[in-house]
Amino acid sequence: MAKTVDFYYDFVSSASYLAFKRLPAMVSAAGGEIRWKPMLLGGVFKAVGNSSPVLIAAKGKWMLDDMKRTSDKHGFAFSVNPSFPLNTIMVMRGAIAAEKLGPEVLDPYMALMFDGAWATGEDLSKPEVVMELMEKAGLPAVEIANLAQDQAIKDKLRANTEEAVARGTFGAPTFYVNDEMHWGQDRLDAVMEALEKDA
Repeated sequence: MAKTVDFYYDFVSSASYLAFKRLPAMVSAAGGEIRWKPMLLGGVFKAVGNSSPVLIAAKGKWMLDDMKRTSDKHGFAFSVNPSFPLNTIMVMRGAIAAEKLGPEVLDPYMALMFDGAWATGEDLSKPEVVMELMEKAGLPAVEIANLAQDQAIKDKLRANTEEAVARGTFGAPTFYVNDEMHWGQDRLDAVMEALEKDA
């Protein structure tokens, strides 16, 4: 049986960013693979009646402070995006478009968008900002942008979001090893235990 982790994420999610910075290397070292599942976190929240924890002031402050401690511990940058909350529908469609162009496009695209959202404070809601980021990174910006407008891409993002809800997802990041669900960037050890058990 293949050792796979389904990783449901949205670039708007700071916790997804922290998981993205750590889990791929962990899964690769274990001989597994990640199936990336871009979704719209706002759509999930609406479907299940959830909302962002940052809307609760005390909880939001603690969570962001804790994320900074986590990023410092593991040696990567983290900062609160001044444009938060971001409208990520465009860049989430872009993730599906990038995947169609192959891992040599998807991998740097995902790193660029996650870093833009949670390390360098880019406003990913603005098409001109996203295009400039992609062009500077050497990505096929026009091809990704055009492909992201295809109805099939839009339908896939909607289907991923509906699939996530149907599987029990209520936030991001959410991981599945077969049908075993794990939620949150602080559950990566549990994800890896499930992956090893699944081997």
